[in-house]
Amino acid sequence: MIVAICLLVVGLLMLVWSADRLVFGSAALAKNFGISPLVIGMTILAMGSSAPEMMVSATAALDGRTDTAVGNVLGSNIANIALILGITALVKPLLVSSGVLRRELPIMIGVTLLAGAIMWNNFLGFMEGVLLVTLFVVFILAMLQISRKEKLKGDAMVREQESEVPDGVDNKKAAFWVVVGLIVLPISANLLVNNAVFIAKYFGMSDLVIGLTIIAIGTSLPELAASLAGVMKGEDDMAVGNIIGSNVFNILAVMGIPGLLNPSFLNENAMNRDFWVMLGVSVLLVVMALGKSRCITRLEGGILFTLFVVYQGYLFINMAA
Repeated sequence: MIVAICLLVVGLLMLVWSADRLVFGSAALAKNFGISPLVIGMTILAMGSSAPEMMVSATAALDGRTDTAVGNVLGSNIANIALILGITALVKPLLVSSGVLRRELPIMIGVTLLAGAIMWNNFLGFMEGVLLVTLFVVFILAMLQISRKEKLKGDAMVREQESEVPDGVDNKKAAFWVVVGLIVLPISANLLVNNAVFIAKYFGMSDLVIGLTIIAIGTSLPELAASLAGVMKGEDDMAVGNIIGSNVFNILAVMGIPGLLNPSFLNENAMNRDFWVMLGVSVLLVVMALGKSRCITRLEGGILFTLFVVYQGYLFINMAA
C-alpha cells in the first residue's frame, strides 16, 4: 500500500510536469512558426490545463473504466469551481471584467446541461462522443472569433492570455519539450490511474468515486497553480477564465474521449447525484461572477470551499457508491 501511494504521487507529479512541458514546447513552436499569440492563448494554452484530464480519461477508458473517466470529468469540474476558485477567492477577491468571460459563462452552463442530457439514460455512446468532440472544435473556433473582437476593445483576459505565450525559445528546445511531454504524459497517466485504482479498491471505492475524488483532485492541480499565480499577478480574469475554459473542455473533449474509445453504461449515481452537484456549483459561479459587484468575494469563496469539503466528505462516507 505504501508503495502504491508513493507511485501515485510520483505519477501525479510527472503528469502535471509533463503536461506543462508539452504545452510550453507546443506554444513556443507555434509562435516560432508565425501563429499569433491570440490563437496560441485561446487554443494550446487554454487546453493545456486540461491535458492531464484528457490523458487520464483516455487511459481509464482504454482500461475499461469509463465510470472513472466520467467521474474525473464531473469531479474535476466540481473541484475547479468549489475547491480552486474557492481557495483563490479566499486568497484575494476575484474581479470579473472580461467580456470574453461574460460570454463563456452561459456556454459553460449550456454544455453542463448537455452533459446531463447525455447521461440521462446512464449510457455514454460513440455518437455522443462524436457530438461532444465536434462541439469542442466549434467552441474553439467560436471563442477565437469572440476573442478577436474583444481584443480590439482592449479586453483584459485576452491581453493576459497573450502575455503567457513563451517568447525567445528556439525550435530545438521547444521540440525537445514536446517530445518529452508526449512520452512522459501517457506513462504518468497510466501510473496514476493504476495506483489510484489499486488504493481505492483497497478501501472499497467504486470506479466512479475514484474518478470523483483522488483522480479529479489530482488532475485539477494545474488549474489551482494557474489560478493562484494569476491572482498574484493581478490577472483575475485569467484565473476565472482558466476554470471556465477547463470546465467546458472537460465536458466536450474529456467526456467525449471515453465515448469514442469505450462506449459504456454508467454508474447511475453519476447522473442522479454528481451531475446535479456540478450543475449547482456552475450556476452558483454564474450568479457570483455576473452579479452587481462583478466580484467573487472572500465570503463567496468560503462558501464554495465549504461546499467542496462537504461533498467530498459525503463521497468518502459512501465510498462504494
